[in-house]
Amino acid sequence: MHKMKEIDEEEITAPLIIHKDQNPQISDAAAPPSPENSPIEQVALTVPVTDDPTLPVVTFRMWILGTVACILLSFLNQFFWYRREPLSITSISAQIAVVPIGHLMAKIISKRVFFEGRRFAFTLNPGPFNVKEHVLITIFASSGAGNPYAIHIVSAVKVFYKKELTFWVSLIVVVTTQVLGFGWAGMFRRYLVEPAAMWWPQNLVQVSLFRALHEKEERSSGGLTRNQFFLIAFTCSFAYYVFPGYLFSMLTSLSWVCWIFPKSVLAQQIGSGLHGLGVGAIGLDWSSISSYIGSPLASPWFATANIAVGYALITYVITPVAYWLNIYKAKTFPIFSDDLFTSTGQTYNISAIIDSNFSIDLDAYEQEGRVYLSMFFAMTYAVSFACLTATIVHVFLFHGRDLWQLSKSAFQEKKMDVHTKLMRKYKQVPEWWFTCILLVSVAATVFICEYYKKQLQLPWWGVLLACGLAFFFTLPIGVITATTNQTPGLNVITEYIIGYLYPGYPVANMCFKVYGYISMKQGILFLQDFKLGHYMKIPPRSMFMAQVAGSLLSALVHLGTAWWLMDTIPDICDRALLPPGSPWTCPGDHVFYDASVIWGLIGPRRIFGDLGYYSAINWFFLAGALAPVVVWLAHKAFPSQQWIKLITTPVLLGATINMPPATAVNYNSWIIIGFFSGFIAYRYYRNWWSRHNYVMSGALDAGLAFMGVLLYLCLDMEHVSLDWWGNKPDGCPLASCPAAEGIVVEGCPVIL
Repeated sequence: MHKMKEIDEEEITAPLIIHKDQNPQISDAAAPPSPENSPIEQVALTVPVTDDPTLPVVTFRMWILGTVACILLSFLNQFFWYRREPLSITSISAQIAVVPIGHLMAKIISKRVFFEGRRFAFTLNPGPFNVKEHVLITIFASSGAGNPYAIHIVSAVKVFYKKELTFWVSLIVVVTTQVLGFGWAGMFRRYLVEPAAMWWPQNLVQVSLFRALHEKEERSSGGLTRNQFFLIAFTCSFAYYVFPGYLFSMLTSLSWVCWIFPKSVLAQQIGSGLHGLGVGAIGLDWSSISSYIGSPLASPWFATANIAVGYALITYVITPVAYWLNIYKAKTFPIFSDDLFTSTGQTYNISAIIDSNFSIDLDAYEQEGRVYLSMFFAMTYAVSFACLTATIVHVFLFHGRDLWQLSKSAFQEKKMDVHTKLMRKYKQVPEWWFTCILLVSVAATVFICEYYKKQLQLPWWGVLLACGLAFFFTLPIGVITATTNQTPGLNVITEYIIGYLYPGYPVANMCFKVYGYISMKQGILFLQDFKLGHYMKIPPRSMFMAQVAGSLLSALVHLGTAWWLMDTIPDICDRALLPPGSPWTCPGDHVFYDASVIWGLIGPRRIFGDLGYYSAINWFFLAGALAPVVVWLAHKAFPSQQWIKLITTPVLLGATINMPPATAVNYNSWIIIGFFSGFIAYRYYRNWWSRHNYVMSGALDAGLAFMGVLLYLCLDMEHVSLDWWGNKPDGCPLASCPAAEGIVVEGCPVIL
């Protein structure tokens, strides 16, 4: 939910573009726009209104670089996903890294034309590396930038529940969830891509970066070109990660409060960056900084400020107050944990309440007792509830009138803007292509769920209901995302619905969430890519081909990597059996597994409903709805105070929605770097920021990723490790202990 950001006009208006009157070396293609332009001011200032349809797009370079980038991003993102600090490598890394390689290929590959004069004539080198090839490579690669959500199902079933799920069933589930989004994208592209009113603000950053990378650039006296800066930053990141990645892993979380009070449970709960509130904790590790929340270098300052305020409010006010008031017996458990507990503070034995049919055994559940959550984990669900209603009310109050006008113009718009006119030169993707993909995906999903019902548990009507939810929400959420850059999440709604309709079946709950929520989200990502291609004048059929090929390749590589890691790393994800300091703790999969227990196996009624201990948390639905009303009334009462309108309650309330698995040190470091980048550098060193900010983000990601894989292949697989004080997680062993009197937990002092 942290991605639900309002767009600050100053920060989205092409900070990387130097106009022709400032730099005579820029060609006419980058000149200021003509009088006919987009009615959206930010688009008019950022996106060129020219097109060169003669530029080659689907080239040998595109296939090679796109395929390699997709495979590398898929492998690296899945590889890092199981680690304690799961680095997310975005397509910006590929976007920057392929530039020198593309130019090199244009210089050294033969320009010979094969089968010259025939219908199938082709060449491996059609000329200079151009921006359209670059866009298509990036879109191809972006398929590997996001981890397929369905991989969580595989990890949960195989690793946590230790049940059977075959590779081919897993592959079909992963592919169908990825590809199903094409159906929704194809059905709504005429409403969400072609109209100028649907302007997709997030794409303007990438358009700016593409233009910057393809403008003619000479090294200034005493300065560096962007490519030179990238190589230097990449080398530094690559070399530095050997310290937090192997030699001195405590750099991931320097929790100095714990060092001062080595025997105090209270001090370590307050000071631990990995298992507590993280007061004073800091991480000197880019994977610690950028995991979960993304790169702080790409966040506008006002959004960073909203996240910082929300994080401080929930982490340092609400949670500790509720914990030390012992609400929900909170002191019986750690203050921060994603584990599930019994009433005595012991880890809950989930396998004891599962019967032979992989469903809940109610008699065993009654014997084991109800499930308890740590206070922070309970607050995670509370803010999830609040975010759902806050998003709806915030968008209605602050954007309702604009959304209505924009939506009306999207559906009724007869006049095409300049970009849509330019795109009419190219063959469009026929509607039946998308329809076929949609029907085949739905049919394959129904078949796989019915034929392998013992493994997947989801009945056929669950598949159709999930598809119905995705269909219903794609358009309204697409309109919100395309106009406000805010994307409401549906995961809690989908879990709630199937949890009440079909309780006791954890895999069914996971599958329903994936097909109902992720297919819609995937569709919106495809639509966003379509709009990027629309702005950069990429032929629609070439876009479609790159997206389909990238999605299929990405699904195979992601699943293959996950399967390989699960088979080769002993006790992966099992924190009790892993050696101390092991990075393979799978924090994201732990949370997904816990959610499948809470919503699927036990069911929401026995936890958040009339039979549950946490039913009062449902009041956060109301609190979330009221919060934007308070901000809106304050804005109306004090219209001259513009800062009030920048309070974005969905972002603020959803600041900690990733905690757990994210930890306090992730947020502390992220906010500090975000402040220096988005506030200090952007405001006072604008020229440096405009040239190097995004480049540095991509270089840091890429350098860390390559060193991380190298360390694993050369040292981890050979079981070569260093055992010393600096390689212990954060030096806070008592942070995971309870604070209540008389609770006996292994490894913890008993408080009398």
